[in-house]
Amino acid sequence: MNLNSEIRSNVSKSLSEDVGKRDLTALLIKSKATAMASVICREKAVLCGTQWFEACFQQLSPQTTIKWLVKEGDIIFAGQKLCEIKGNARVLLTAERSALNFLQTLSAIATQTRSYVNEVQGTGALIVDTRKTLPGLRLAQKHAVKCGGGVNHRLGLYDGILIKENHIMSAGGIEQALNAAKALGLKDIIVQVEVETRDELIKALHAGARMILLDNFNLDDINFAVALATESTNKKTTLEASGGITLDNVRRIAETGVDRISIGSITKNVKAIDFSMNFKK
Repeated sequence: MNLNSEIRSNVSKSLSEDVGKRDLTALLIKSKATAMASVICREKAVLCGTQWFEACFQQLSPQTTIKWLVKEGDIIFAGQKLCEIKGNARVLLTAERSALNFLQTLSAIATQTRSYVNEVQGTGALIVDTRKTLPGLRLAQKHAVKCGGGVNHRLGLYDGILIKENHIMSAGGIEQALNAAKALGLKDIIVQVEVETRDELIKALHAGARMILLDNFNLDDINFAVALATESTNKKTTLEASGGITLDNVRRIAETGVDRISIGSITKNVKAIDFSMNFKK
């Protein structure tokens, strides 16, 4: 997927659902009136979503100018001015809500991701996202994860194979599912198998799995998995922990030696960052 075309699509849909045929309240302002405004952050965060923010104004009027005082990925603080906007007053008023919606949502994801990344710093473990995203905003949310220092898992069902419980059951077992994946002959496609027990882990290793997702394993079981994978494959198998992971336990999980930790909550449980846009007199 192309990020620029995705931004245009996201913004077009957002403006369409908000504006409809026209912004009735903006009609109270003279059509040729110009205005200046600034955006203020109300809490500490990682800034993300500036491209979506800009596109909301510029799709309505390419003449709108936005001067950023901070960069995408920067840590920002309560009371800090982030940017200055100048353009047609009606355009600024009409685009305001959509623009702030993107900024508050994507900054929230980047901020949450950065918190997890900071917690596991020095362990070598990567913080990874999932497909638990808001419908229609997957690429935007995965961009925010990267902005926060995390790593993207597959974008969708089309660019990676993750063999889960229902796939295993339907295929007749872990070995059968892995063999079927290999038979597809897809080069440069990651094949990962999810296991829920030590027994399934052993079966996956014996079947030649090179990437294994440890679903809801406790610390003892994760330590067992790391030791077994190292002994069985000379650490050629990538291990990913997932399920029940919070900021309180992510460090302990990372210290087991797993390669990756996937966390659905960083894109699923989004608590928006508080921003406000204020017009200058």
